[in-house]
Amino acid sequence: MVSPVRVWLNRTYAENVFFMDQLRDNPQRRPVEIHATHGDPDSPVLAAADTAALEPDGLSPAAYLEYALAQCARHAVDVFIPVLHQASVAAHREEFAALGTALLTPPADAVTTFQDKATTYEKVRSAGIAVPPWWRVHTEEQLLTAVETLEADGHKACFKPAAGAGGVGFRIVTRTPFSLFHLGGFPSPYVPLQQVVEAMRRTERRVDWLVMPLLDEPEVSVDCLTGPDGRVRMAVGRTKNGRRRGFTLDPAWTEPARLLAETYDLHHLTNIQFRLLDGEPVLLDVNTRPAGGLHQLAQCGLNVPWAAVQLALGEEPGLLEPRFLGADYAVVAGPRPLRPAALPRQRIDSPTPSPVPAAACPAPQRAESALPIS
Repeated sequence: MVSPVRVWLNRTYAENVFFMDQLRDNPQRRPVEIHATHGDPDSPVLAAADTAALEPDGLSPAAYLEYALAQCARHAVDVFIPVLHQASVAAHREEFAALGTALLTPPADAVTTFQDKATTYEKVRSAGIAVPPWWRVHTEEQLLTAVETLEADGHKACFKPAAGAGGVGFRIVTRTPFSLFHLGGFPSPYVPLQQVVEAMRRTERRVDWLVMPLLDEPEVSVDCLTGPDGRVRMAVGRTKNGRRRGFTLDPAWTEPARLLAETYDLHHLTNIQFRLLDGEPVLLDVNTRPAGGLHQLAQCGLNVPWAAVQLALGEEPGLLEPRFLGADYAVVAGPRPLRPAALPRQRIDSPTPSPVPAAACPAPQRAESALPIS
């Protein structure tokens, strides 16, 4: 009997329930057992896993490393896909290897480099990758200078945290004074410049923002699979233009992503995002982790999560070239089962909480939908 491949996903996105489905539905029909941990007892990834545990809150990177090593030893994990404390975990690859656990993550240096967007832009520009103009701001004077310069060049200014993910903290600057217009409809990313300046004056907290022009759609997220040998096995773009989604193999998007992956050791699964500035693609962001929408490439006949696990195990999946590009689509919310009872909260001083076996909480039938939840 073939031993199952044991995969652990730590605190990750809800959409990765579909990543887990694809691992189980792999073309080789290899048995897969999935361990999941999360800080939220109602995360759907816990219900979708074979075994699950709540992660302790408030662990330092060093303490989390000890927790992770203990989880890998306890569950005989073959492949660990870290999101939380990714750089700290990646820096100790050999310790995990000694336990028989392969890490599905780029090297620590690559993770650290691309955590900071300003550092990212500075570094990749030297490799010939087009980037938008940007200003790193900490004060209201720096903010005003950046916004005024962009507006003088005919651009609309926006800002976001220099380090962050998922669009958290992204705002578009407007000169329109705050009014009932801003209170109508759904919350908007537009924020009056004067309100931003006043908020900066009222706080003692130092901001660290990147100010840049608001870039044009489409937004293209290129999912890359790259081996530790630096060879790219796959680069496929997912396009977003309003609600419309689609796929592309246009070299204008995929070739810069390949160059970045090969030049900066972006091994395993990464996601490299682009938008348009004056009609030309420019880099938006580099994510050193699997994208939440990675599973959507199933519409192109690709099972990328399984190929990535094979690569982490030292098996060669070969080149992943879609035989077809799926039709345009939209992303909609859908129901996903949760565990019938919340897992008990773990104490901070308990570094290795016991897993909750699937037998103690029957796994619900997995949904067939390939669309992510909100």
